Amino acid sequence: MNESEPTDQTEETPELLAEPATHSESKPEKTLTKQTSVARSAGIVSIAVMFSRVLGLVREQVFAYYFGAGFLNDAYQVAFRIPNVLRDLFAEGALSAAFVKVFTDYQINRSEQEAWRLASLVMNALAVILSVITIIGILFSRQFVDLIASGFSPEKAALATTLTQIMFPFILLVALAAVAMGVLNTKGIFGIPASASTVFNVVSIFVGLGTAYWLSGGGGWLNSGDKETIPTFSAQWAIVGMAIGTLIGGAAQFLMQVPSLLKVGFRFSPVLSFADEGVKKVMALMGPAILGTSAVQINVLVNTFFVSDINGGISWLGYAFRLMQFPIGVFGVAIGIASVPVLSRMASEGKFDDFRNTLSSSLKLVFLLTLPSACGLIVLGEPIIRLIYEHGGSFNEADVPMTAYALAGYSLGLTGYAAIKILSPAFYALNDAKTPMIIALCSIAVNALASYFFRNLLSQYDLGHVGVALATSSVALINFFALALLMRKRISGINGREIVSAFVKIAIASAVMSAVCY
Repeated sequence: MNESEPTDQTEETPELLAEPATHSESKPEKTLTKQTSVARSAGIVSIAVMFSRVLGLVREQVFAYYFGAGFLNDAYQVAFRIPNVLRDLFAEGALSAAFVKVFTDYQINRSEQEAWRLASLVMNALAVILSVITIIGILFSRQFVDLIASGFSPEKAALATTLTQIMFPFILLVALAAVAMGVLNTKGIFGIPASASTVFNVVSIFVGLGTAYWLSGGGGWLNSGDKETIPTFSAQWAIVGMAIGTLIGGAAQFLMQVPSLLKVGFRFSPVLSFADEGVKKVMALMGPAILGTSAVQINVLVNTFFVSDINGGISWLGYAFRLMQFPIGVFGVAIGIASVPVLSRMASEGKFDDFRNTLSSSLKLVFLLTLPSACGLIVLGEPIIRLIYEHGGSFNEADVPMTAYALAGYSLGLTGYAAIKILSPAFYALNDAKTPMIIALCSIAVNALASYFFRNLLSQYDLGHVGVALATSSVALINFFALALLMRKRISGINGREIVSAFVKIAIASAVMSAVCY
């Protein structure tokens, strides 16, 4: 890449061309300090997220043991799709990135009091909007289930509908948690909000199992593993208990951050105004940002549609995706969360050389951590799945290779998934939510076509679910490359030679590691 090429974005980025020389000649030691700050914050978030992801895997182990990969877990996975998609968008993407950008601007250019008022306004506006969405979601839950899981039997669709109605309010709780996380992150507090997901997992496991035991009449719901037989009512009531546990876990995720919010000075104010300038800015950024960061999750919904007629297919993909999300969360999301406040502040202050260097170092750190992870999951996928999921319960021997193949398909795009978590919020820090949105819309369309093609291609080998995993990974990589090239053009370079050199070196080392492990 020729980083000295002139940009042709004169009309889109006048602020870059008008910057005085003092901004383009930032001292190396200051840049290094900022990069070190991001790395330190990312380390804190990584540790917290790692605990959360470990407990998330424990939660998946519980589901695998008691409900296996079939009727019950397929229904639960579909029911949790929309609230889980929105959780990822809010907690790890659109809402946090949009709110942090505007909240940071208020702190720098206005006053602390106005910034706190903005936080209350955004919380209240979201509460109203998402309450309406929740009511609509509950009323039309059957239509939603039929849309994304058209291959379900009437009995499985009925159970999925009930579970959807129970868990839909989760989106309101997680949105409030995301605003709280954004506030705390701008105040330099990363550990508590990153640990909120740990609380969610702990509460959802214990409350879920307790409620499942109570509703099922004292246990005894262990699934036989037969994917064709309709489970007993006791077993179906048990999965309802797990759904209730999930909802209560969402409430705990928000409530655990409240003491820290109060400690940094937040005081709730019952104000509501959709016409407020700050609220409109957050919503204006968040709308395109939702599409910009949602490509992977919407593609997961597309995957569900294409494999809903494969008994166990949704569960295999779900278990595999959870494993693949472990390194994404520990590395990609952690670095993204830590870098967003720093990048937003640099953009607001016009320090674009620092912005460029921080973004570059963040991407190189993502490569360093995710490329070896991807290779490890591909080569060691089957023993990892046996270790985590196969414990003599409902997840049986036949489920292991099917989940391992899906994991390999997803892992091919792991680095792309993680890098998107860095690049999309970087565009939002530049007040540009349209570029990630356009790329995301294109990738969603391409994924649908690719999923159809690869599913049909691999169905002859009974691996149709692997085809859609491959399609999603391919599109994630395309999404990443497109965002990187456009960001390079947007800020007149992203230290491309350094990034490519780092990528090649890490890829070679990861390949050697894979050969040894194999």
